[in-house]
Amino acid sequence: MISSIYNSLTKSEQKVADVLKTSMNESVYWSVSDLAEYAVVGETTVIRFCRKLGYKGYQDFKLAVAQNKVDTDSQDFSEITEADSLEVLAQKITAENVTTIQNTFKTIQIKDLEQAGRKIIQSNKLYVFGVGASGIMAQQAQYRFMRMGFNAESATDSHIIAMNSAIAGQGDVIIGISTSGSTKDLVDALKIAKENDVFIICLTKHLRSPITKFADIVLLTSTKESPLHGGAFSSSISQMHVLDILTKYIEMQEQNRAISTLKKTAKAVSNKLY
Repeated sequence: MISSIYNSLTKSEQKVADVLKTSMNESVYWSVSDLAEYAVVGETTVIRFCRKLGYKGYQDFKLAVAQNKVDTDSQDFSEITEADSLEVLAQKITAENVTTIQNTFKTIQIKDLEQAGRKIIQSNKLYVFGVGASGIMAQQAQYRFMRMGFNAESATDSHIIAMNSAIAGQGDVIIGISTSGSTKDLVDALKIAKENDVFIICLTKHLRSPITKFADIVLLTSTKESPLHGGAFSSSISQMHVLDILTKYIEMQEQNRAISTLKKTAKAVSNKLY
């Protein structure tokens, strides 16, 4: 399809087409910012290009590419095949998850984790936002911070995220979680928060993605997730690993507060167990 409209594209759009011609399969793992950087064009050019192909936007285009890849490639995601026995399947997934954690560790910037920890410790209120599968991780993170004695709140609904971002202010901290870094509801809300001088930490796979434009600190995850596998457990494993390190570091720095609150919260639910 790209070849059929190539001559009608602008020079900038042709740059996008040229990159995709040689890297179509790889593009399903890129953010819109990644493709724009590879093509040396603006993000709006990428979106305009996708619309000329008949797609609503870049995400819609990636989904179509990923679907075509599955249809034409017998070796699906993570090289798992229909011929695999349950034992082989378990071995492959285990190896993949181990690799995810190892690769996540390699992306960690200690100075960024330390700064994120200090800002959270000093915060008046901590918000943790995420949509979809990242929203579930946001709820887990809020639960952990609450049990450590922090005034923490999570939100997964786009309206609640936007309203919380509007009322947050200086001295507050927001953790925004998005594997793609391109979740529009979250990015739009963080823009509002940034205007209110909120300190923003984002947890994402893509260093150059829309969400990072409003982040004071970017904590990177490492996972290979195509549009057809959005919400894959491997993404959650990577996010959880970073959050586990961050919360444990904060707990060590704030031992008195953490231990006191952990005891109180444990006692509060002690009669809920048999």
